[in-house]
Amino acid sequence: MKITNVSLSVLESDQAVRDFELIKLHGQERERWLHSSGVGPQRSTDSSRQHEFVLHVDTDEGITGHCTAISEGVASLTKRDVEQLRGLVLGENPLHREHLYQKLHQGTRWVYRVAGWAGAFDNCLWDIAGKAADMPVWALIGRVRESIPAYLNIRGATIEEAVEDAQAAVSQGFVSTKDHFYHPHRENILWLTAIRDAVGPSIDLMHDPVGIYTYDEAVIVGRSLEQLGYRWFEEPIPERSHNRLKQLASELSIPIIANETLMFDVDISAQWMISGATDLIRYNARTGTTAGLKLAHLAELHGTNVEFNGNGGLWGLVHAHLLCSIQNTSYYEYFPGGWHDETGKSMGMTNPVTPIKGRISPPDGPGWGAEWDWDLFNRRVLEVWD
Repeated sequence: MKITNVSLSVLESDQAVRDFELIKLHGQERERWLHSSGVGPQRSTDSSRQHEFVLHVDTDEGITGHCTAISEGVASLTKRDVEQLRGLVLGENPLHREHLYQKLHQGTRWVYRVAGWAGAFDNCLWDIAGKAADMPVWALIGRVRESIPAYLNIRGATIEEAVEDAQAAVSQGFVSTKDHFYHPHRENILWLTAIRDAVGPSIDLMHDPVGIYTYDEAVIVGRSLEQLGYRWFEEPIPERSHNRLKQLASELSIPIIANETLMFDVDISAQWMISGATDLIRYNARTGTTAGLKLAHLAELHGTNVEFNGNGGLWGLVHAHLLCSIQNTSYYEYFPGGWHDETGKSMGMTNPVTPIKGRISPPDGPGWGAEWDWDLFNRRVLEVWD
């Protein structure tokens, strides 16, 4: 089998493009800024709709692998990236995944691309392998569980609203929730305590302040999280503060997970864990399934977990397969309103991942098992980079 083409479809979504704004947090001892998406002025040009990318890898045996690709931000693909990728892989055997991983991973430095740039291509190779064998990806890897629980990211402008959101999540069958509270640290402790009191001791809770704390504030909040029985403390301080993260992980008993904005670089993520700057590894399989499995095995041998960020591609299917095939992981991350699911449906994929009673599982179809309304998909296509 040989690769005959690599192309990318650019699809237009229903979501308007809005610029990011930076918001200064009040009540902090030091100046702190966060981004807020969706608050900038809507653009009025023809390109004012958000785009979704889907990569396609064709073979001479008529099998095509598909996977969503990152359309903006870290590790996003450009038209030139697709051209460069095509030139490097045409004629290669798509079943030689490790060979192609090594070629592109080691070659990233020499073709001047960002880490993780070929992740969608790697995911397409897994789709091809599954279709060639008439097996789902979870069967290629080896299944360890039938389904896995999801945690819901809760929201609320007040403590009362956050509590209601957490209680609603539990009533829907979720056994875990995560917050992104951005208040001054002592105020956050009040919110964190209220959530624990509302849902009881049997629900797993995680706190992610997105790096707003100073080291001393993180120690204070971490101690409170330990007393409240929270499962992990995510992004407590800026993630590139390597020496301070090592101190914090040593100081606190609650597991620290600290490499989210670094997770597209598998080598740096590994070093953060090996050096003790993070207890758990954060990963998103948009950077590739092969790299994710390597990190998972490394984490397992170090006695810890890899915890997956977001839906991971093909609107949840990639992570659904991996989370049911990796022993040392615990939750699928789900977002309020299921906006990833709705995006997938609007692009023509008819079976995006949706939790049922708080749990998700992968489909049994070959490859990633994606099912498509190709007429709808093609109506969404603005252009094809081929």
